Amino acid sequence: MGGAGDLSSNEAALRLAQSFPGLFATVGMHPHDAKDVGGEEWAKLRALMQEPRVVAVGETGLDFYYEHSPRQTQMELFSSFIGMARQTALPLVVHNRESDREVAEILRGEGKGSVGGVIHCFTGDYESAREFLDLGFFLSFSGIITFKNAAGLREVVRRLPLDRILIETDAPYLAPVPHRGKRNEPAFVRFVAEAVAAARGIALEEVAEATSRNAERLFRI
Repeated sequence: MGGAGDLSSNEAALRLAQSFPGLFATVGMHPHDAKDVGGEEWAKLRALMQEPRVVAVGETGLDFYYEHSPRQTQMELFSSFIGMARQTALPLVVHNRESDREVAEILRGEGKGSVGGVIHCFTGDYESAREFLDLGFFLSFSGIITFKNAAGLREVVRRLPLDRILIETDAPYLAPVPHRGKRNEPAFVRFVAEAVAAARGIALEEVAEATSRNAERLFRI
């Protein structure tokens, strides 16, 4: 699946998805770029969301760690994307960094139970995980779960229902052990699946089958 960042990467992701069977795209703007979204950009994003190879709105959300865009601007754009998800009946791909409470509050207020999606690259605690599950979201885990200092995150994934878990790479970032510090790539998702399997004490094949089913169900592919 091709993800979205700025406007040009949205267009590139869609072109890629249109070029290969079995490849899909999402359309959104990263919270880092929220300050750069005006009327023209929003109109182009709305048009891209109508394309049949687009299966989700995002990634969108809040990033209060870097704050490359003002918090209020991020929250306003996030709310607008939630509205777009309702209008298009597409799920959300949510970016959340240092903003658990605000993301949950906006989803609860704007989503009104009518949108779902996935919390991308989840790194929170079990209480945050339960809150997002209660809001109807899946939780996606990246190479971070393989890191030595991620014991708490592995405990979270052990306690979650398997039918609400997804796995990802976030390539080219967050390469899992044993490739940590190198350029990530989609093939490395196997190491994420292995870490989930080890944390839950189940077979790798069970994780692969379950997370594939979950992705198909969420994105309707």
